[in-house]
Amino acid sequence: MMNAAFDTVLSTLLDARRLTGVTVKSGQILTTVQQLKQDDTGYVTQLWDVTDTPVQLTHGDDSVSAVEQADDGQVFFLSTRPAAAKDPDAPTEAGAKLWVLPTMGEPRVIAQRTWGFTGLKVAANKLVVTMQWHSAATTHAQHEELAATRDQAKVTGVVYSQFPTRYWDQDLPQGRTVLGVAPIPSAGQRPEFMRVDLPPGRLLNWHIDAGATFAVVTMSQLRGNTPDDVETQVIYRVDFMTGQATELLVSTPQREYSAGAISPDGTRAVINMSTPWREGTNLAVTAGLLELRSGQLEGLWPQLDRWVSPEWLTNAHLVAACDDEGAGAIYVGHRDAQLPTRLTAPVDTWQPHDHLDAARAYAGLTTDAQANTDDDATVYAIASGIAASPQLVQFSFSPAAPTVTDPVAVATAVTALDSPGRLDTLSATAEDGTAVRSWLRLPDGEGPFPLVVFVHGGPWGSWNDWTYRWNPDPFVTAGYAVLLPDPAISTGYGQHMIDRGNQQLGGTPFTDLLALIDATQARPDIDAARTALAGGSYGGYLANWVAGHTGDRFRCIITHASLWDTTAMGQTTDNAVWDRAMAPQTQYSPHRHARQIAVPMLVIHGDKDYRVPIGQAHQLWHALHTVTPPITDDHGNTAHRYLYFPDEGHWILGHGNAEAWYRVFRNFLDVHVHGAAEKLPPQLG
Repeated sequence: MMNAAFDTVLSTLLDARRLTGVTVKSGQILTTVQQLKQDDTGYVTQLWDVTDTPVQLTHGDDSVSAVEQADDGQVFFLSTRPAAAKDPDAPTEAGAKLWVLPTMGEPRVIAQRTWGFTGLKVAANKLVVTMQWHSAATTHAQHEELAATRDQAKVTGVVYSQFPTRYWDQDLPQGRTVLGVAPIPSAGQRPEFMRVDLPPGRLLNWHIDAGATFAVVTMSQLRGNTPDDVETQVIYRVDFMTGQATELLVSTPQREYSAGAISPDGTRAVINMSTPWREGTNLAVTAGLLELRSGQLEGLWPQLDRWVSPEWLTNAHLVAACDDEGAGAIYVGHRDAQLPTRLTAPVDTWQPHDHLDAARAYAGLTTDAQANTDDDATVYAIASGIAASPQLVQFSFSPAAPTVTDPVAVATAVTALDSPGRLDTLSATAEDGTAVRSWLRLPDGEGPFPLVVFVHGGPWGSWNDWTYRWNPDPFVTAGYAVLLPDPAISTGYGQHMIDRGNQQLGGTPFTDLLALIDATQARPDIDAARTALAGGSYGGYLANWVAGHTGDRFRCIITHASLWDTTAMGQTTDNAVWDRAMAPQTQYSPHRHARQIAVPMLVIHGDKDYRVPIGQAHQLWHALHTVTPPITDDHGNTAHRYLYFPDEGHWILGHGNAEAWYRVFRNFLDVHVHGAAEKLPPQLG
């Protein structure tokens, strides 16, 4: 089963340098790249200049984050890395430090404090940071004294007053979040931050104007005692000089608001708007523009049936990327336009043809709005595909008269990976007559090939871009065909596709999935009798639902970070609003069908997963031993397996853990699809 080739592809995938972000200012293009640490045991994010030839600017085993460029060419970033030995004046407190990379010379620490800095923005020769501040402190000296007292006493407890207390894979920190504003210091000097208090609640996002005079922030607040009040998102304008916070928008049960980017002239802000998911209401995402002086909010591009989060090109024009029918698109439009113009060429993803591998999705849109004009603008994006690893591309065009524009590749330090096998697409007609589609990755040769189905998470998502997790390449190399379906609730197909499934998690998405699997198994190059299914997050939910509703149709099922009991999930996740949507859907809870499970299951979960808490895996694992009829191997032992990661969250991010994930996943397939012997990685003990 091609173990040597599998090993090579897996090693290449996990060791690859990965493009994670791009910033641009005054023609300088900087990227952040996730790459192996010096001992190859984990990952670190480093800063590279790719303006001409890629040059690595930072080194060591501590990541950089929040990279910002100043007008004078200096680069600022946050990192926990130790100060250089030749920088004896650097503070020694713990936490993320503020670093500067001058136009000439090495990076150096310019600011550090107990509990560190958590965010950074640079504009108009000013530094603006976010930082945790001791709740009882009014001065920096008091913060340092009180924070040190907590640390020295080894106190880790935190008292909370609102929901949630943890988020994705992190416990929310002690203290309160404040802003700090300071002029960029002269060489050899250190910034003196003026503290700007934020409104009550938890800071969700923040943006500053080009003059660094105010911020638009989104706060999550507790505004009452009903389920709709637990996490109310409120948008404020916070003036840096006066500290005054002006309430701009308050979310309601019918409409949720979140602040986006501020226009270059500081007069408007993008507002991301959504209709919250709950009983009888489906998640819908739109964008608007808020006139900051008058408070008038108007919808942006109302005729575009796609979910977008736009960025400013100029004061009059915006750009946005979106999912688009199994690929992606970039749109450009005037702020008053009803429908923006598509900038990227569409690729037909519905019919097999020779150019399927040209389909791309786009992420990380970046531009220098201060340098653009209505006649000339440049946008950078990270482009990738189902079988095309990410690369940095550049678009140059006229915002006032955009046309379909071919991207220009920008050389980076990122590893370009060659995907094995062939890429195909297929579609099917769902029970309600809707056309649904899927990608299919095939090994070289004629087959027939065993099939493994990967169900995506979200549930609002799409198989349309590259991923280093759940990557098909190792499995294609091992001889498996990999089906990547987009059933109901998938994004990029219009709001209708969301509406078909949001009120029936195990209904239309399940029947769509089966329709696509039926169409795939009917192909002569697929061995229908050797099919397995796997999914993560919501895809894990569907994997659990499939397990209880398809008997022995599949040889085995793999479920990662999965929902098992929708009632318990809604009440223990870090997202309070989901309970309102999940509680009425108890008929779609997989745990009710544990007795019908008839095939081996591999359960995978990380203990630090707060989005889908570990209790979901515990309940499932318990049910597989106490409710599900016994499923045993030739020796009478259970055929089920549980791969547990005590130090991982919703995603398995560590290098060694990711390798174990792929190897255990692949071996479980081999055991139950091919009848191979179980062979677990020796690193698991």
